[in-house]
Amino acid sequence: MNIYALSSGRGPSGIAIVRISGKDTLKVCKNLTKLKEIKSNEVNYCQFYDPKNNNIIDPEALLLWFPEPNSYTGDDLAEFQVHGSNAVINALLKALSEQDNCRLAEPGEFTKVAFQNDKIDLLKAESIGDLIHAETELQRDQAVKLVRGNASNYYNDLREKLIKSLSYIEAKIDFAEDDLPEKVLKEVQNSIKEIHKDIQKIIEDNKIGEKIRDGFRVSITGEVNAGKSSLLNLIAKRDVAIVSDEAGTTRDVIETYLNIDGYPVILADTAGIRDAKNEIEKKGISLALGKSKEADLNIVVIDNSSKSINNEIKKMINKDTIVLLNKSDVQDKQNHKFDTDTVLASVKKNKNIDSLIKKIKEKLSKKFTSNNTALITRERHRVKLNECLKEIDNFLKKDQNKDLELAAEDLRMATRHLGSIVGKVDVEEILGSIFKDFCIGK
Repeated sequence: MNIYALSSGRGPSGIAIVRISGKDTLKVCKNLTKLKEIKSNEVNYCQFYDPKNNNIIDPEALLLWFPEPNSYTGDDLAEFQVHGSNAVINALLKALSEQDNCRLAEPGEFTKVAFQNDKIDLLKAESIGDLIHAETELQRDQAVKLVRGNASNYYNDLREKLIKSLSYIEAKIDFAEDDLPEKVLKEVQNSIKEIHKDIQKIIEDNKIGEKIRDGFRVSITGEVNAGKSSLLNLIAKRDVAIVSDEAGTTRDVIETYLNIDGYPVILADTAGIRDAKNEIEKKGISLALGKSKEADLNIVVIDNSSKSINNEIKKMINKDTIVLLNKSDVQDKQNHKFDTDTVLASVKKNKNIDSLIKKIKEKLSKKFTSNNTALITRERHRVKLNECLKEIDNFLKKDQNKDLELAAEDLRMATRHLGSIVGKVDVEEILGSIFKDFCIGK
């Protein structure tokens, strides 16, 4: 079955790209273009026709033809570059639907076929999705590194080390008469311990990869009427929260997704902290305190003209906090001192908000940096790495002289969990490693 789909956005646009992949791709291309010869890996200038009525769909178009296996999917693949009006796109898709053995592709199916044909691994497939949906520079940079195979290569390297260690254990079990030197088993132990350290380092990453992918959580907290909602609207550059002079206007948590100088941020406006009597407002304050604890970074907004600060607010302020002393248009000298980053600003006058943005980026950058080649970007990866680590722990606890077969099973499971991240689970690789490293066969 051949699959086809619009690969670019819906029109109108200057150019639209339609893809088709499958064993009959070349036949379909000839039916729609009337070209007798289609050159591979070159641009073919052509017209597209409706084979049913011979009407021209697009008089000036381009066709790119990639024969298997040298294509994105690994199967025959073609790209149609046509004028991007909805009429042209709809006519071309209709013509494709009427071709034999052709159907509309499911979401992500081209990439799924590429994975099934071993053109890409599972991690790279997921990373391509991340690259498509990247909205900030940081997200794009992370996705590019993963698409280039940095993480895949790292996981595959760890996996190969596990397989090699397992091959020694398997050899010891299957060929007991050929005793392995004690130093070999010691080397296996040391190798597994190093792998354990490497995986532990990946896991203890403060969830940086997931935060870059999903967004850093930044909470705006402070006393009532300090300017929190106005700050949210100013940073978001639109009216997200209701602003009023009435104390306690914000009672629920209001969140918006923003690109703050290249950093993906989920910015939350919360209820003002005070001694409230209203039950609904109390719940709002409780939500605010909870959101503050969950946040990767807190912006505490304080009225610079106020003489005192609420004790609950004081408790929130630490080295991971940015204090915004608002209303500097009323009180232009810093009225309160803190042992953390402080910005004297005026939300009303849009004064020093650029300094706040800079501080947010600096705080997130310092707190969430990693030199790990393999950043975890999905919970699936974290679960599999934890399961792998658990099996390695089980292996290291066993006496390899007494529980060799059980120890081997621990390594098999560890290898399987690690391999599932990139989509590789193959028992035959273990056998291949045995015969490669040992001249035991006759």
